[in-house]
Formats: sequence, structure tokens, C-alpha cells
Amino acid sequence: MIFDTHAHYDDDEYVQDREVLLAKYASLGKYCMVNVGASMDGSYASIDLAEKYPFIFAAVGLHPDYALNWNEGSEAMLRRLSKHPKCVAIGEIGLDYYYEEPERDAQLIAFEGQLNLAKSLNKPVIIHSRDAAKDTIDLLKKTDIGQCGGIMHCFSYPPEVAKQALNLGFYIGIGGALTFKNAKKLPDVVKMCPLKRLVMETDCPYMAPVPLRGQRNESTYLSYVCSRIAEIKNTTPEEVERITYENALKVYRLKEAQDWNQKTIWVKQED
Repeated sequence: MIFDTHAHYDDDEYVQDREVLLAKYASLGKYCMVNVGASMDGSYASIDLAEKYPFIFAAVGLHPDYALNWNEGSEAMLRRLSKHPKCVAIGEIGLDYYYEEPERDAQLIAFEGQLNLAKSLNKPVIIHSRDAAKDTIDLLKKTDIGQCGGIMHCFSYPPEVAKQALNLGFYIGIGGALTFKNAKKLPDVVKMCPLKRLVMETDCPYMAPVPLRGQRNESTYLSYVCSRIAEIKNTTPEEVERITYENALKVYRLKEAQDWNQKTIWVKQED
């Protein structure tokens, strides 16, 4: 089984063939994924997809691009959505200093507020962090969110930052960027990080791996990421697939069960 821990199948890139594509995954019976909300609309859409497809779970949250939408109303709605039985995390949330907007103070307020929301719900978190390593780590420490667990999504920092995240209890999300020719820090992160603390993700429709870079990303393309991790860790793709799948179950507090027809079904562990 392959677990895509971070996907955006609600994205407009899938408008024309979303149902066909997801029906393919259903027929393959090999994939499980979390559709991650980045906005309020995306959070609602993630819940809708989780209700429709048994192999999809949802995360709800406001990406830092939507930090200005954080208020008492959005907090209340995210809290309500998070109670859905197939909502497994709060995310993606975090900080993004690559652009000047939204202003950093607004991002910090929204990030801390959502960390505290996750803590009050005892939900793991999915962290987006770009060009904001220190502030991200500082807030993770301040809120003590590591006790709830989570994933550092699309990790882009050097091994030293990865070690801090690991020490706080986080898993490291690895996607297509690992296969890019200009990937310099990420291979070192994968080499340093124990395989038991890595999870695979697409961030689809973005970040398609080589040799498909530039195309619309899909969960089936994780095979390229899996092979590259195996190469770096000097193991087999089958071992990487197995362990990262088990890691995803742990971080999202899921367990697997078999029904009478020997088809995999999913049930949520008690929080």
C-alpha cells in the first residue's frame, strides 16, 4: 500500500477528470491519501471527498496565504469540520515568508491560533513552512504541539532544522522535490532522518517528480519518490513503501482492518 499523506484533489487542475482519476485509484486498491485543505473552501471540499471515497481522508486548515481569513468565525467552522470522523489532521497551516504578503504578524497569529486549535482537539498538524524556519520551530515549541504529532510538509530546510523537527516529534514529508536535479539539502535530510520518521507525499497537482516534472502530479507518481528514497537509504522501494505507509498510519492515528471480501477498509483509532 502507498499512502499519499498530502494531496489536493479538490484543486481546479482536476475539474475535467477528477472522478475518473479517483475511480482509477479505487480500482487499483493500493492507494490511501489525505486531501488537505488550504482554505475554507478547500477544507469543505476535502471533507466532501473523504465522504465520497473510502480511501481518502481529510485535513482542514488555513494555509498562510489565507492568514487574513483567520478569525472567530473561521476558527469555529474549522473546529466543526474537524469533528468529522474522517478528518485526521489540522492543516495545512504554517508560515510562508517567500512573498511579502500576507504580512508576517497576520501569519503568526493565524498559525498560533490553529496550533492551539489542534492542541485543544488533540489532532496532529500538517505544517507548511517556507523561508521561516526559526519562527516555525519557535511556535511549535511555544505551543508544545509536538505532543499531538504532525508532519513537516514539503520539507525544504537543511538537516539541522530537520533534527529540531524530529526532536519535537514530527515526521518529515518527502515529495517530488527529492528527485529534482537541483535538490541539494533534501537528499542529506533523507540520509540523516530515520526511515521510521519519513512519510511520502505528492502535494498534487504540484511538485511532480522527475521524469514528469512540470506535469500535473498524481499519487501514482510516488513510485519515483519511493525509488529515490530507497537509493539514498540503501534499501528497496518495497521496504520504503511499507515503512512510510506504517508511519502515515501512526501520525494520522489510523489502523487497518480487513472486511469479509478481503478489501482494505479503514477505521480511525481512538484519539
